[in-house]
Amino acid sequence: MSLNTVATKGNLISAKNSLNLAKMGYDLMDKKRNILIREIMTLIDKAKEIQDEIDETFKEAYHTLELANIELGIKNVETFAFNVIPEDSIRIKTRSVMGTEIPLVNHNEDVRNPVYSFYGTTESLDKAKASFEKVKDLTIRLSIIENSAYRLAYNIKKTQKRANALKNITIPSYTNLIKHISDELEEKERDEFTRLKVIKNRIN
Repeated sequence: MSLNTVATKGNLISAKNSLNLAKMGYDLMDKKRNILIREIMTLIDKAKEIQDEIDETFKEAYHTLELANIELGIKNVETFAFNVIPEDSIRIKTRSVMGTEIPLVNHNEDVRNPVYSFYGTTESLDKAKASFEKVKDLTIRLSIIENSAYRLAYNIKKTQKRANALKNITIPSYTNLIKHISDELEEKERDEFTRLKVIKNRIN
């Protein structure tokens, strides 16, 4: 509706209903935005924790790998590394948070048996293997969180735009329209009252 809408009681009721819907829509958008913001703040905290853990685990992994290289020789360690089985257990699902599709990654976290013989190897190689497997698991978890945070941030931005449009454009427009129609109807009622009074006076 525009300010050129014919001033009738029907249009006034319609404008009031539209205003109420716009206000309800704004409240829902605002609540949705707040829920998404709380969700993304939780993810940011988790991401920082996991990133710190990854950094520490990487340090440990490379330290034990250096020891293994010294004890076994770089060529031997490379040979063992080529025998590592590629990760193929990753399965991706999704869950919805206020309309935002959040990825869920399932993978086998069971510790795999070494692909090398214990004979002729050292404890440092075992520790390096375990540390790098932990890094892999942590990296998968971090990728889920970062992807989820990105999607939530995009949805927050979109929700904010819609909320702003309702608050700054739609609601003021209907408020002005209601005032415009109400003023015109009151003016018509005054004119009608005056006209009837004049007719009554003429009759008398």
